[in-house]
Amino acid sequence: MLQWAKVGFQRKMAWCADGNSRFKFKQFLNLAIAESTIMATIRLEASKPYYATSSLVVGYALCSSLLSIINKFAITKFNYPGLLTALQYVTSVLGVWILGKLGLLYHDPFTFETAKKFLPAATIFYLAIFTNTNLLRHANVDTFIVFRSLTPLLVAIADTFFRKQPFPSKLTFLSLVIILGGAVGYVMTDSAFTLTAYSWAAAYLVTITTEMVYIKHMVMNLGLNTWGFVLYNNLLSLMMAPVFWFLTGEYADVFRDVGSSSGNLFNFTASVAVSLSCVFGLLISFFGFAARKAISATAFTVTGVVNKFLTVAINVLIWDKHASPVGLICLLFTLVGGVLYQQSVTSRASPSSQPDSSASGQASSGVEGSGSEDENQRLVVSDDYPKYQHKSFDVGNGGLSLPLGSMMTWRNNYNSGVWEDATC
Repeated sequence: MLQWAKVGFQRKMAWCADGNSRFKFKQFLNLAIAESTIMATIRLEASKPYYATSSLVVGYALCSSLLSIINKFAITKFNYPGLLTALQYVTSVLGVWILGKLGLLYHDPFTFETAKKFLPAATIFYLAIFTNTNLLRHANVDTFIVFRSLTPLLVAIADTFFRKQPFPSKLTFLSLVIILGGAVGYVMTDSAFTLTAYSWAAAYLVTITTEMVYIKHMVMNLGLNTWGFVLYNNLLSLMMAPVFWFLTGEYADVFRDVGSSSGNLFNFTASVAVSLSCVFGLLISFFGFAARKAISATAFTVTGVVNKFLTVAINVLIWDKHASPVGLICLLFTLVGGVLYQQSVTSRASPSSQPDSSASGQASSGVEGSGSEDENQRLVVSDDYPKYQHKSFDVGNGGLSLPLGSMMTWRNNYNSGVWEDATC
């Protein structure tokens, strides 16, 4: 880089020696200022990616590991699962819409034609969130993690028998057996076993597996970007919420408590818990998508595994709503099986897979996110910011591109010794 600057300086001196006019001297000063700006920008930009990527990974890890616990805390203090999920949908929709208006992200515009095609996906998404919330209402976080870890087993069965995919490899099969064994051991030693809790767990397992096997392919065919997916998912789910309020009879409890000013609708602790749940639900969308594109697929997978162990550790430390010691050991076996499963499918993943997979299909394979190494290392993907993808500082026949917050692109043509001012 210093050699490039030295050569550029020598070229400018030779160019300015061809005349003593004041005009050329001013041009020389402009070139020197521009080159100084470029060098300063190089040093600044070189230090940015590391800290920005680290911040995204830490943010994703915190949100992912705490979200299940926060949701459990929220449903414990605010015993209205349908209303709680509706408030989460409202927060996500408003967050995406406001940030889109501010130009901080780009989402696909809402159209009724796309909404009709997306409705089956949104319905299954709503059912997955609905059963998840009710599972946390009647069981502890450990039970949720165990059943969530069982999804690769059902996905593998569905892929093999319904989608005619190849039979799992030996390592994949072994990991699935470990997952199943850990889950069975957990259920057998669960002192808080109730039919209601495990009925919701079974319902959640069916809906989340259906989402992974079917929804990913349908959503990808619609061509939505990640934030468009978030918008459609949450907005359509919000529209469906009143139907489930009446089907479950929750509306009667809400209206009764509102009329009598009783229950935990007006409790300060409940309000804080609900607010945290809504905010973290939006934050994990941002940090999840951003971290997926900032780091490699393997690093993202490792982060997801660490998050599960963090969730278990935090859940044990903060309160008594967790499994017995034997149950925790079985839970750890399940998580270890999940790690082996992810390793087995990561080794077989194609490096040319699509980098921008939809959120609903994130776990349909063992790799939570796929894509080439170069694509995943990019902190900001221009597809999410189409208005700004030409904001760059190009130097030396396109040899260097620096992201600058300017609509001006300076191009240096060394052959002619002329600096051009090209407006994008």
